[in-house]
Amino acid sequence: MPKSTTTYWNTLHDSSQSKWIPIKGMESMAEELTLSIDLETGEYTRLTRFLPGADTTPFGGKSHAYPEEIFIMSGRLYDAAFGMWLEAGHYASRPPGEQHGPFKTETGCVVLEVSFPNRIA
Repeated sequence: MPKSTTTYWNTLHDSSQSKWIPIKGMESMAEELTLSIDLETGEYTRLTRFLPGADTTPFGGKSHAYPEEIFIMSGRLYDAAFGMWLEAGHYASRPPGEQHGPFKTETGCVVLEVSFPNRIA
């Protein structure tokens, strides 16, 4: 089964705000919006929005067994694993097992994620 498809729509427009879902356990810090998903393979494309003042330090860093691509669309996000501030335009293609986070932001940040859970190393 291929990833779901949709026609053009503005994910960041005020009319789309009701489609964002708080991330479980991080309700006051981050929200997500799945753009497309393959229910068979689990591959997905989504936006993650870190709200101003978010700090995931209590959750620690994380890694996963599959590759992932990220692109910072707007705002600013600190990745403690790399000791650097990520700003609009930053991109990474993470290999399986790469440590990332915890994250924090003062102003908020929107991240585009493309994940491939079926491509476990």
